[in-house]
Order: sequence, then C-alpha cells, then structure tokens
Amino acid sequence: MKLLALLGLMLAVTALSIVMVRADERPAPGKQVPQRLDRDGETIHYLLFLPKDYENSEKERKWPLMLFLHGAGERGDGNLELVKVHGPPKIVETKPDFPFLLVSPQCPEGEGWDAATLQALLDHVESQFPVDRDRVCVTGLSMGGYGTWALLAAQPRRFAAAVPICGGGNVADAEKLKEVPVRVYHGDQDRAVPVARSREMVEALKQAGGKVEYTEYQNIGHDSWTQTYADEKLYEWLLKQTRKTSE
Repeated sequence: MKLLALLGLMLAVTALSIVMVRADERPAPGKQVPQRLDRDGETIHYLLFLPKDYENSEKERKWPLMLFLHGAGERGDGNLELVKVHGPPKIVETKPDFPFLLVSPQCPEGEGWDAATLQALLDHVESQFPVDRDRVCVTGLSMGGYGTWALLAAQPRRFAAAVPICGGGNVADAEKLKEVPVRVYHGDQDRAVPVARSREMVEALKQAGGKVEYTEYQNIGHDSWTQTYADEKLYEWLLKQTRKTSE
C-alpha cells in the first residue's frame, strides 16, 4: 500500500510538472505566447511577442521593446486571453510584423501595478533576449495609464519614451520625468478617469521643462485607447526615441 501511495504521489507531481511546463509556450517569431516568471514567491504571468523577422535578423541586431500595461478590467491570475482585449496585445494577434518585442503582463486580481514587479520582469526579459536597452518604452491604459506614470517615476532613466492613456500620476514627479519624451492621451468626456488627471500631469511637465505632447479627444469617453493605438504614426514616433543616457 505504501508503494502504491508513493507511486500515486510521483504521478501527481509528474502531472503537475507537465502542466507547469505547458503554461509557458516556446517563443516563436510573429506569434504572441503566454509566459511566466516565478519571483520571490509570486508568479508573474505575461504575454511575449517577437517580431516576425526576429529569427531572420542579423545575429547582432538588438530590438526595441514595448511594455504594455492593461486596465483594471483585464486583471486575473493567468487568464492571459483577457490581456488581448485592448491595445498592442490585440493588435499583434493579426500583425506579425509589429516592430517591437512586446511584453504584456497581467496584474493579479484585486491588485494594482507594482513598479518593482514590472522592473523585475523587464530585467528578466532583457536578460533572455537581444533587447536594445536604449529603446525601451512603456504604455498603458486607464489603470495601466496610472501604472505607466508610476513606473516611469520609479525608473525614468530606463525608458526612451512613455505613452500613458487616460491615466494619472503624481505631479511632484514631473521634475525627474522631464527628460523622457511623453505622449499623453485622454478623452474629454471620460467619466471613469477624470480628464483633469492627464491635464495636471501635462501641465506639471511643461512647467518643469519636460518633453510632453498632449492629445485630448473631443466628445470621447473612457475609451481613448482604441484610436490611439490604431495610429501608425505613434509607433513611428516611438521607434525614433532613444534614451539619452545608459545605466
């Protein structure tokens, strides 16, 4: 009986190991795949996209990276299909030539974006792939817009550019953000996140001498991200940005 119990335990552990392995798909160019990073007792679930030409590129080529932060409605504990509902993770499902390595983490249910966790995730991805560390950008919508401002404030020298959409930040951070090019977007009829949250950040950055551009959509509510992420000129602008100093 003890032998049978031991065999049963071994089979259960083996099955669990198989499930854990299958949770992470092998990254493949032109395809967005689920990944997982175990760190300090927590699990970070995220989607990873490699551009279509990734494997065919020169060996020494380094790639720009985009970190995308979703809104509150897409939080979960590994259900990464939710992360594909809006923004770049949705776009790359039908655009295999998207020109960035795209990292799209999922914030746990009931929590908000944590800057330290996001920094650890970026450290991990940058250690595994040929990322151009002078061309890393961050963008997010709603709760992810707030997360974008917070992460930028935590590590301003890490990013080449930032695109917070319908979010808000701490105006006291403006001085340390002024060297990072930022494009801010918000709808003037937003009832979920008041447009004042973006206006005050933009004004604070202007007062600090920051590099900020602001687009306020007229007669648009909370969804100011669909038309923002549909604009090819946004990605052209992002690809031109390079951080001024290396850490």
